[in-house]
Amino acid sequence: MSKRQRRQYSAEEKAKILRLHLLEQVPISEICEKHGIHPTMFYHWQKALFENAAAALEARHDAWSTNRQREALEAMENKLKRKDEVLAVVVEEMVRLKKELGES
Repeated sequence: MSKRQRRQYSAEEKAKILRLHLLEQVPISEICEKHGIHPTMFYHWQKALFENAAAALEARHDAWSTNRQREALEAMENKLKRKDEVLAVVVEEMVRLKKELGES
């Protein structure tokens, strides 16, 4: 009696297999036969995909939000740096004028 060794599919491979049916409309029977998987396994992967879809979409939103926050922080840091530079010039000018006028 020979046992077939189970094939382990990566997340990327599972996504490609699911895509064949969901986007390219390839029949499940054809996909399962080609890749040597049982239809029950295909449906299990599909169920997991849909159950986790919200988390995947939320993660993208969080990344976008974090990126926007990073951009806003960089803009504020640049504005603060510019303010410090202007303030340094003004203080330097004030000190120069005081010296010219004989004030200490």
